[in-house]
Amino acid sequence: MQRKAYVSGVAALLAALLAGCTGGSSGGGSTDDSNPGDAGTATAAAQPGKYRTLPEPCGAPGHSTLDALLPGIKEITDEQQREKAYEGEATLTYDTDRKVGCRWKVPSSDATDHLLVDFERVVSYDNSVSDDAQAQELFAQKQTAADLPEPGSSGSAEGGSGAHPAPGATGPGASPAASGAASAPASGSASPSVAPSDLQPRVLSDLGDEAYLDDALSGSASTAQQRTVTVAFRTSNVIVTIQYEEQPAVAGVAPDSKEMQDRARKLASQLADTLGG
Repeated sequence: MQRKAYVSGVAALLAALLAGCTGGSSGGGSTDDSNPGDAGTATAAAQPGKYRTLPEPCGAPGHSTLDALLPGIKEITDEQQREKAYEGEATLTYDTDRKVGCRWKVPSSDATDHLLVDFERVVSYDNSVSDDAQAQELFAQKQTAADLPEPGSSGSAEGGSGAHPAPGATGPGASPAASGAASAPASGSASPSVAPSDLQPRVLSDLGDEAYLDDALSGSASTAQQRTVTVAFRTSNVIVTIQYEEQPAVAGVAPDSKEMQDRARKLASQLADTLGG
C-alpha cells in the first residue's frame, strides 16, 4: 500500500507541474512578449557621431592662409619670431578629445588682427539622442544667441545698439555713409561692388551641415573701430567656430567688411575640407 501511495503521489506531482508549465505558456505570454520589445528599443539606440577625435587647431590653418588673415606676420623680420607668430597659442582645455582651440594676435603697421579657431566635438549621454542631434540642438542655441537679423532686414545692421552696424562700412567716416547705403550714390562716386544686404549677418547654405556668419562693428567714427567677423558651422557632431577681429591703427577707420568676411569664409571652407565635411 505504501508503494502505491508513493506512485500516486509522484503522478499527482508530475500532473501539477505539467499543468503549471501549460498555464505559464498561455497566461504569461504578455509578460514574455515585452522582452523582444525591449531588445528592439536597445537595438534602435541612437548612433554615435561621425567624429571621435579633433584636428590639431594650431596647425589647421596653413601659412598662406595666416598670411592673408594676419598681414602683420609678413612684416616680422626676425625668423624665429615669425615662426612663433605662425604657431599661435593653444587655448586652455581639459579634454582635447572634446574641445580644442588656438588663437593668434599679430600687429601690423595698419592694424592689429586677432584670430581664434575653435573645434568642439559633441557627445550625447542620452541613449535616445544621437551625437548629431545633440550637436544640432547646441548649434541652434549658438545661432539664436548670435541674434542674426531677418533675411532682407536692414534694421539690425543700422540699429543703435551697435551690435550689427552696417557691415559694408569701411574707411574714414564710414558710419555716416553706411547709414545711407540704401540711397542712390552721389554723382561721380563709385557704386559699392557688393550690396550691404549681402554683407549682413546671415545663414550660410554652402558650408557643412549648417552654418552662419556674424559681422559686428564696435567703436565710433572718432575712435579706432574694431570689426569682428564670426563664422560658425556644424559638420555631423563637430561644431567649428572662427572669430576674426581687426582694429585699425588709425582712428575713424573701419575695417573692410567684405574683405574680412571673404577671408573668414575661405578659412572655414578649408577647415570643413579638413574634417571631410
